Amino acid sequence: MDYKEIYSKILSVEPNTRMVSVCDSDGKILFSEHREGVTNLLSPEESKRSLEMAVNAWKTRSQLADKIGKGKYVLAEYEKIKRITMPLDDNHILYITTEVNADHDKIIKSVTK
Repeated sequence: MDYKEIYSKILSVEPNTRMVSVCDSDGKILFSEHREGVTNLLSPEESKRSLEMAVNAWKTRSQLADKIGKGKYVLAEYEKIKRITMPLDDNHILYITTEVNADHDKIIKSVTK
C-alpha cells in the first residue's frame, strides 16, 4: 500500500487538508505527513495521543459491528479543525485533519471509492 499516494490523492481532492496519517490497529504510526506550510496546533506528544485516542475509539465502536455494521468513518468538527477517522482496510486506520472550511464529504467519498 502506497501511503504517499493516498496522501497525494486526498490533497488533490481537498487542498484544505492539513495532515494525513496511517496507523495500524495497534496505533503504530506507519505514515504521517502535513501539507506544506501547515503549522501544527498540537505538540508531537499531543498529536500521538490524539491518534491513539482515535484508534481506541475506533476499536470500541468495532465491538458493536455485529449488531450495527462496520463503521465507515467518524467526523469530529472542532473550532479550529475537522478530524476524519476511517478504516483504510481491516488492519489500518486513516486519520485526516482538515481546515474547518474543507469539504469533508469529498475526502470521504474519494477514499471509499
